Amino acid sequence: MNKTVKTILIIIVMLVLVSGSFAGGFLTGHLLPVGRQLPILKDVVPAPPTISSEQQDTTPQDLQALFKPFWEAWNIVHDEYVDQPVDDLKLMQGAIKGMIEALGDKHSSYMDPQTFKTANEELSGEYDGIGAFVDTTTDYLTIISPMPNSPAEKVGLLTGDKIIKIDGEDMTGLDAELARRKVLGPAGTTVTLTVVREGESEPLEFVIIREHIVVKSATGKMLDNGIAYVQITTFGDKTTNELKNALEELMAQNPKGLILDLRNNGGGYLQTSVEVTSQFVDEGVVLYEQFGNGKRNTYEVIPGGKATKIPMVVLINEGTASASEIVSGALQDYGRAKLVGIKSYGKGTVQDWAPLSDNQGAVRVTIAKWLTPKERTIHEKGLTPDIIIETTQEDIKAKKDPQLDKAVEVLLQMLAVSASN
Repeated sequence: MNKTVKTILIIIVMLVLVSGSFAGGFLTGHLLPVGRQLPILKDVVPAPPTISSEQQDTTPQDLQALFKPFWEAWNIVHDEYVDQPVDDLKLMQGAIKGMIEALGDKHSSYMDPQTFKTANEELSGEYDGIGAFVDTTTDYLTIISPMPNSPAEKVGLLTGDKIIKIDGEDMTGLDAELARRKVLGPAGTTVTLTVVREGESEPLEFVIIREHIVVKSATGKMLDNGIAYVQITTFGDKTTNELKNALEELMAQNPKGLILDLRNNGGGYLQTSVEVTSQFVDEGVVLYEQFGNGKRNTYEVIPGGKATKIPMVVLINEGTASASEIVSGALQDYGRAKLVGIKSYGKGTVQDWAPLSDNQGAVRVTIAKWLTPKERTIHEKGLTPDIIIETTQEDIKAKKDPQLDKAVEVLLQMLAVSASN
């Protein structure tokens, strides 16, 4: 190509770029609200920064081309960002967070060191916080019930309270699970919650001193009519032993039927769900774990369950997710129990929590999908109860539990039919 033609082409390209820039600015300017400004750009676009030999050498050879833009961006931030020095640790954590978010999977995430610590504490049955069961499936973090003698109960939080601000920060639009994490914090520290309460014209503000909370994940009691009631709130380190202890006490009282309450149980360990299911089923498959490469693991019932024959009803709702859906799905597939309530959350995937070096948190990555014994997938579908019944805000305010009432009714009907046969 001769010099004259080359010069003409360059001029044409520059004119296109300039006209495009002005057109873009014109359109953008008219789309922006009054008072908003476009960013101020340098007149001359600099060449990409040079990548150091050290950066090149520490990147695997087969990934050097792929990571070239990353190192260029890293160097731009370090060389040109206005507020120096930048925090390399935050940049590193942000890069990991962005990488995991790019998967487009809401159940895969980066857990920073504090989040990872908190998540493990909760599964151990001990954590620092205000001591309340909460609903994270709503627009705002909502109190289900304060725990007895907890900081939440002491200050007067009630069922149905919606947390709209935490320490003055507006929670509108923030995922309720993220809001829940903001409520947690070291024992002895203070958190201020602003809540909306039905029947109150103005928001209420509560200043709460966090405490170390110890909560059982599995508890039981006897109801009227010889019915045993067991509630499991999570599938953690101590759940299996706590469940066995509760069942031993209840079964010693010769109950006629049993209600298993898995409402608002967000899940936990897969192995714990197998152990819990095994307390109610004699034999068979609990679930199939299906990997992306076609590999499949089969989890069988562990023999020796303490309540494998007693008539059962399981309570589920929109907060029943993950491990609690594994249990509910297996019991439903085998006809071992009737499900009562409303459709469950629909989380049918398995996550691996992989700790990172130097206590830098963990990466939570979806590694498989699980299927019920009849090979049903519930991911983003949920489990449909055999008997559908809702709990309204009016019920909560009146401290009524129509789902539990229905579970008792269904169980009594099952016992009547069994007695007549």
